Amino acid sequence: MRTVSKTDSSPPRVGLFVTCLVDLMRPSIGFAAVKLLEDAGCVVEVPEQTCCGQPAYNSGDRGTTRALAERTIENFRGYDYVVAPSGSCAGMIKVHFPELFSDDPNWLPRANDLAARTYELTSFLVDVLGVTSVDATYEGTVTYHDSCSGLRELGVRSQPRRLLASVKGLALEELAESDVCCGFGGTFAVKYGEISDAIVSAKADHVVETRARTLLAGDLGCLMNMAGKLSREGHRTEVRHVAEVLAGLTDEPGIAAPAREKTRHHGPESSA
Repeated sequence: MRTVSKTDSSPPRVGLFVTCLVDLMRPSIGFAAVKLLEDAGCVVEVPEQTCCGQPAYNSGDRGTTRALAERTIENFRGYDYVVAPSGSCAGMIKVHFPELFSDDPNWLPRANDLAARTYELTSFLVDVLGVTSVDATYEGTVTYHDSCSGLRELGVRSQPRRLLASVKGLALEELAESDVCCGFGGTFAVKYGEISDAIVSAKADHVVETRARTLLAGDLGCLMNMAGKLSREGHRTEVRHVAEVLAGLTDEPGIAAPAREKTRHHGPESSA
């Protein structure tokens, strides 16, 4: 359902919250998000930004979290919408920022304002802009993991599947226990390594059972965790962020896959 409430005819102005992992580990996801948003008629800007504060928040460091949250609130003032290619970071802003400032009459209204304008990427495309299809092709069978924050905090489940259904050549094979945690959980994987490994091992088994060519999800942390496990076990399942497939930007190797060798162009030999 389209819920854009702008009173003028100008295109929605979107501030893209890139996320730390995308910026540092997989910039192609950010480019895919920009393409999808621009194709949907948005003007996209990437303001100065830093971490949303989720690692500090989950570790109980409220002081650091507040400082990062205040900076985020200030940096994203003035945008019609704020969109993140991550249910985890979008959930932090939309759900936990208001909780963080619940006892602060000065910052709570600002946190609530930002929360009301913030969306996960596929949810924004489908639920706000009313996008029903994308112009992309991806040959083969894929399976999909529902990341915890996007699913439980933001209700992201049908939206990516609706868009994937429009990708030419793509078939979706549902993953057993797709809504069960992959074992990443940010700092959880560091604090409780053995438990995390047991959880991701079960997830990898379910992925292999689908015989899908590609595993998709909407959170890079989850994707890196699952891709690492699949790679270590010798499976050749390609792992990608859903935005890359929806945007048709799949030339780059999958997550945790070895880089493809570049073609070497040799010029004429020169004499000494």
